[in-house]
Amino acid sequence: MASGQSSGSSSADEAEKYPGEKAKHGRDVNAIDPIHDQTEAAILPNVGQEPHGDIEKGSPQPQSGPPPGAFDPRQNPDGGLEAWLCVGGGFCVLFCSFGWINCTGVFQNYYQSDQLKDYSPSSVSWISSLEAFFMFFCGPVIGKLYDNYGPRWLLLVGTFLHVFGLMMTSLATQYYQFILAQGICSPIGASMIFYPAMSTLTTWFFHKRAFAFGIMAAGSSLGGVIFPIMVQRMIKEVGFGWAMRTAAFLILALMIVANLTVKSRTPPFPKPWNFVDFLRPLKEVPFDLISLGAFLFFLGMFLPINYIILEASSHGMSTGFAQNLVSILNAASFFGRTIPGSFADKIGRFNMMVIMCFFTGILVLAVWIPATGNAPIIVFTALYGFGSGAFVSLGPSIIAQISDVRQIGVRTGTWFAIISIAALISNPIGGVLITRWNGKYTGLQIFCGVMCLAGQVLRDRDYVPKR
Repeated sequence: MASGQSSGSSSADEAEKYPGEKAKHGRDVNAIDPIHDQTEAAILPNVGQEPHGDIEKGSPQPQSGPPPGAFDPRQNPDGGLEAWLCVGGGFCVLFCSFGWINCTGVFQNYYQSDQLKDYSPSSVSWISSLEAFFMFFCGPVIGKLYDNYGPRWLLLVGTFLHVFGLMMTSLATQYYQFILAQGICSPIGASMIFYPAMSTLTTWFFHKRAFAFGIMAAGSSLGGVIFPIMVQRMIKEVGFGWAMRTAAFLILALMIVANLTVKSRTPPFPKPWNFVDFLRPLKEVPFDLISLGAFLFFLGMFLPINYIILEASSHGMSTGFAQNLVSILNAASFFGRTIPGSFADKIGRFNMMVIMCFFTGILVLAVWIPATGNAPIIVFTALYGFGSGAFVSLGPSIIAQISDVRQIGVRTGTWFAIISIAALISNPIGGVLITRWNGKYTGLQIFCGVMCLAGQVLRDRDYVPKR
């Protein structure tokens, strides 16, 4: 494979140019590390070796060795106070952004039985679908802003929009108001904090990247546990308005921490806006296969999260207990986002992604469909949370593995924008399937399982074997 030859040549060039020296942070550049065979240092051996100015002017590239000040991902510190503070800040970001999105099932159940009870399940589901859609669809633009200007202003503006949207939701009474506040304003803000956190972490970690992403992504699991319980109980005690305002204040407090700790190790690399930049990743077959596989998987992934409470209630589970299922799912996903990440750095990130997502698809078809009693539904909920949780932590790490880290914002954003379409249409499709099956969830369950498996069949083809 060509990348293997390039990797060997790059290592030899480094050893020749820096004999007997260690790379930044004490790492020996002459050491042989098999993980390099599966990282962007091998796939893109010249990443960080191109002088920015020379590339823009079209002048020849140097034949070997990173120029002074260039970004070489192999020199990422993989630790230290600033790096782990960034992980902690990212944990807060994921708690506030994806953690909030993960509790959509609570609102689907509440709106259908209270404020929007005159609307169909499919109509109500557009609120949660728009949340997921805007959070991911804004990725390319936010990614470009990140590449050009860094994370600081994105985090500040995103914090304001997310909190403001939830405050306005607390005052909403009409369907269109919920759409504007909770379905559009809040998720745009969540998107503006989500992408900088994901992209910034890439500049701090290399060997331990999947593990670091797993810790950060665990914030979304914790948020998905706390927010549903908090919102449901506060709605009963103080009403919907103050429940939403309290959640907004919690998000504000955590985002103050994130704004102080999330920063990039590398300076921004401003380039003119060019629409082609967003399409350029689509010329790469590995990127296309990963994106198509993720699109299909996302068509199914959110369905249990959004409908598990209603489905369990239809089988006789008490409403009070059924409302805890979303929290159980997200609690289990905490382990799904950390444990697979630690193994992924050892056995391969693509390998672990395929294993965990095949497990998720099989679980839906083999366990969720026949589950009708309380115990099997709870078991499915916990196992599904563990299996699907790996997607959030491993997805960005496999995109980074095939990407130039200086363009990670745009490339990650393009990938998330593609799967945002799936997030937009997934829940309404589920609502239509429920209606077509006369209130039964079998059609939705079959669709969910088949889409998860189809996505992994495609993703398996872009796997690069470890050497």
